[in-house]
Order: sequence, then C-alpha cells, then structure tokens
Amino acid sequence: MADSEEALMVRAAWFYYIGGLNQEQTATRLGITRARVNKMLSEARDSGLVSISIDHQRVGMLPVEDSLRLRFGLDFCISTPAFGFADAKDTEIEVRKQIAFRAVGVAAANHLKSLLSESEPITIGTGWGRTIEQMTLQLAGVRAPHARFISIMGSLTANNAYNPFEVVHALARRTGGEGFFLPVPFIADSIDDRKVLLSQRSVVKGMEIARSAAVCFISVGELTESSLLRRQGMISRAELESLRKCGAVGDTNGIFFDSDGRQVDHELNMRTIALGFAELMNIPVILLIAGQEKSIAAKGLLKSGVVNGLIIDGDAAEALAALD
Repeated sequence: MADSEEALMVRAAWFYYIGGLNQEQTATRLGITRARVNKMLSEARDSGLVSISIDHQRVGMLPVEDSLRLRFGLDFCISTPAFGFADAKDTEIEVRKQIAFRAVGVAAANHLKSLLSESEPITIGTGWGRTIEQMTLQLAGVRAPHARFISIMGSLTANNAYNPFEVVHALARRTGGEGFFLPVPFIADSIDDRKVLLSQRSVVKGMEIARSAAVCFISVGELTESSLLRRQGMISRAELESLRKCGAVGDTNGIFFDSDGRQVDHELNMRTIALGFAELMNIPVILLIAGQEKSIAAKGLLKSGVVNGLIIDGDAAEALAALD
C-alpha cells in the first residue's frame, strides 16, 4: 500500500472510530466516495490498524459462561454475544461463520494482549485454522519483544493464509517478538517418515520450545466434508470415513479424538507431527471455538481434560450448553 493511501486509511479510521463521524460524513471530510471509505474501514480492521475491544462482562452471556466453566472444569470461559444464527438459512451459513470467526478472533486477541502486557519473557504456542488466523489479524497496538511464538504442529500445510508458519510469522511481526515453527509436514506420509522427521535437529529444537510454552492457543475441527482438513485435501474421503468408524468426532492440530476426548486408535494419529494430548496436559491450553457446527467436537475435546480456558462465540456456547 502506498504511503499516501495508508495515510488516507488512517484518517478515515480516525474520523469514523474516534471522531464519531458516519461513513457519509467521513467521505465528505476526505473528499472521497462513501464506498471507498467503507473499503478502507474494512481494510483497517483486517490489517490490524483498528483493533476492536469488547467488554464481554456486559453482554448477557455470563450464565452460559459460568455453566460451561463449571461443567468442564475450566479456569475461565469467555463468550461473545449470541448473534441469533441458530436457525440460519443455508444462504446465511457463510456469513454466520465469518461473524463467528471475527468475534472470537477479537476476544482471543484481547486475551493474548493481556498475556503479552507483562515484561517477563513468555513463550506462546499456536495451532492453525481460520479462528487462530483471526486472532492474529485482530491483534494490534502491542509491543512484546520479550515474546516467543512457536507452532505446536507441523507447519507445512496447503493454505498460506492460516497455516502455522503464517500464524507465527504474523504474531512475531505484529509484536516485535520472535517466531519459531516446525519445518515439517502437518501429517507425515508414513509412520516411518514421521520418525525420521522428528529426529531432525531443527525439529527436535522446535519441539523443545513448544513443550516450554507458557500457554497454547488451539482450535478444533469437525469431521465433515466441509471441514478445513477435507477442504484443504489434507485427509481423503476414505480417511474421513475410517476415522468416523473408529469413533472420531473431531481433531485439534491433527490429533483425532472421540466423544469422550480420547485419542482414537487410527494410523493418522501415528503420523501427525504435533504436541500430543499427554504433552498438552503439561501446558495451559486455551481453546478457540467459532461456529455452532463445532459444538460436538468441542464437547469431546473439553472432556479430554486438555483444555484450561475457552473462548467461544455466543451461538456456539448456547449449542454446546444444550448438548447432553
């Protein structure tokens, strides 16, 4: 972006968010069209120039938060407002997902910012996915050169927008901290390949840093044809079906688990390169959930005992609370 264009975006954001002008008034003040102002405001949020903070204590979700916290033995539960998408039509599903991703991303970024506000050195572990990506996009206005960010899973995935390498790189760039990643595939081609990859010095060092994390941010995936793993071609349809037959209901960082939060006996779990449940038990873990379609998978992971804190959108929180 050219300096003049970025300066114009900053002024537009200032007039709109700080000055209290509406988009029409902002456009008039800057001598540009309202459509251009709208685009600039969107880019300002996506780039991290504008960070939106929400006081979740005032949005009426405290009873659900407390219920989920007690039910799953969590240290804390933060829920965004419920947006009322429980009966959304098929045509609204993608809109609902984008709202949920951004809402949870904002809440997670605010929580991460508070963790980084201390001057003490801290190591943050991260997973992957659209919710984690939104956390990085919404993180702004914080300098933390004392922080280290490390992917807790293999970082070579198909999509460049929200793979672990990009997540770590974005967090380091936004905070001035250091970024580390595991330079290996997310899922090895075979069990023997996994053993070879894990023996590499760079991977051994990365795993050591990951195990030393003060906190990890992870998300969960549901096992459906529309899940990220299938859409990215990281598992085949046959593998998806065989995982279901083993009782798997979801995954986190390529670790597949059943409805009781137990890792299933499947070859993919022996090929995944990531911190396992036993290792995550030794680290405070914060689970990010965006989308009510993930409620069954979220319930299974929460029952595993791995998760210490939950950040979730309101509709997903209500769906999760309604499950037996």
